[in-house]
Amino acid sequence: MHPGCRPVKMSAVVQRLLKARTVFNALKQHRACMSAAPDPIRQPDIKYAKLFINNEFVDAASGRTFQTINPATGEAICDVAEGDKADVDRAVNAAREAFRLGSPWRRLDASERGRLLNRLADLIERDAGYIASLETLDNGKPYQVAFAADLQLVQKCYRYYAGWANKYHGKTIPIDGDFFTYTRHEPVGVCGQIIPWNFPLLMQAWKLGPALAMGNVVVMKTAEQTPLSALYVAQLAKEAGFPPGVINIVSGFGPTAGAAIAEHMDVDKVAFTGSTEVGKLIPQMAGRSNLKRVTLELGGKSPNIILADANMAEAVEQAHFSLFFNQGQCCCAGTRTFVEEKVYDEFVERSVERAKNRTVGNPFDNVEQGPQVDEEQMGKILSLIDSGRKEGATLCVGGNRVGDRGYFVEPTVFKDVKDNMKIAREEIFGPVMQILKFKNVDELIERANDSEYGLAAGVMSQDIDRVMYIANSLRAGTVWVNCFDVFDAGAPFGGYKMSGNGRELGEYSLELYTEVKTVTMKLLQKNS
Repeated sequence: MHPGCRPVKMSAVVQRLLKARTVFNALKQHRACMSAAPDPIRQPDIKYAKLFINNEFVDAASGRTFQTINPATGEAICDVAEGDKADVDRAVNAAREAFRLGSPWRRLDASERGRLLNRLADLIERDAGYIASLETLDNGKPYQVAFAADLQLVQKCYRYYAGWANKYHGKTIPIDGDFFTYTRHEPVGVCGQIIPWNFPLLMQAWKLGPALAMGNVVVMKTAEQTPLSALYVAQLAKEAGFPPGVINIVSGFGPTAGAAIAEHMDVDKVAFTGSTEVGKLIPQMAGRSNLKRVTLELGGKSPNIILADANMAEAVEQAHFSLFFNQGQCCCAGTRTFVEEKVYDEFVERSVERAKNRTVGNPFDNVEQGPQVDEEQMGKILSLIDSGRKEGATLCVGGNRVGDRGYFVEPTVFKDVKDNMKIAREEIFGPVMQILKFKNVDELIERANDSEYGLAAGVMSQDIDRVMYIANSLRAGTVWVNCFDVFDAGAPFGGYKMSGNGRELGEYSLELYTEVKTVTMKLLQKNS
């Protein structure tokens, strides 16, 4: 067990997770999965660390590799092939060939695309224990969370889009005159997809699911911090029967491999999930080439609002979960906790006590919180904590690194936070709760919307009138009421303002992976 870690029975951890009524809606539906989770593989064999191009694992053209690091120890896991522009060119060429007219993929029935996606989900379910262990090793998230939350949502995502493969279709349109007009929904083509490190498996599923269901081909760049699980899923896709060139995975770095995808003339669309800073660059790169379609899912600084009439115990647990889940490394985390003045002190006291009892340590043990993903992220979090101290927020608990091995940060709570403080403006992406006080709803709405971001928000209250007024007034892509982080493949997700454009998940995502073609035919009348 990691130094500073407090032992806890898994039953207690699971109870806390289930109480949160959040993404662990997934856990509520999968309690059997929680109890039946296989023991983790603490040292999983690394089976694939090369680039996946045209259904084969290959070295990078340059021969270069980079190390992927275990964030719980700071030690190298293995060397991974480092793709760059030459490798992106190879992957795009393979994808373009797979997309040509007459190819096996283009001739495949839509229902067969659905069958392949279902088969991929089956294989992920078969190997879920190994994949969750691999994710924990490379990312640092607790194994129980990786298995019971991430892996379950991944399987559901692929199965959801399997069902859409032959159901998202065009219309017949009664235009004026003697004409027959119909529309076709056709795939965009070669889709470049760039995914982040906080939910590697899930973000891969969110990208691949709709793209493949609609008949596209993919060149995906993984985050350099977490390449391993995506490469394993690529092999499962081959085993499932996806033809060569349909799925290509390039591990590498943003300025080289990522930029090459965004700028490539033969990439028809790029979808990026990551920081707003990098998201600003993607359209510029795309504009320098072929004006490819661009969709972005970026950062957030989501308000989580606690009204005085909320059930206090539930509000504290929900707010705790909305911030600390996944080590605070969630783009939609409820990082600005707004609490009504009359219950502010009680909420702070209870939240501080909950943070003190949060278990931190080796993610393969029975803990709630593992390490941050890498040393750079840990340093950024500690720097922002320091800025909170200096700007006058009151540090109630935490604020330090845990131990001297790995990248662990104490669960941290600030009170007396003001809107103009750096910790209230910038995305921390770590286990740092900021609790702000408000007096009335109109003031609250103005302050909650005073952000460059607009990804998500939460409201805790029993007053449906106030809830609806607040929910309808917030400039956010998702508003959770008396819950937080409830995800389902059918519910669209994305943000307002600088949190991005376009939507992941649901039927809404399918239009981003299709072109609409209008066909009009003149109807000839035969003389009798």
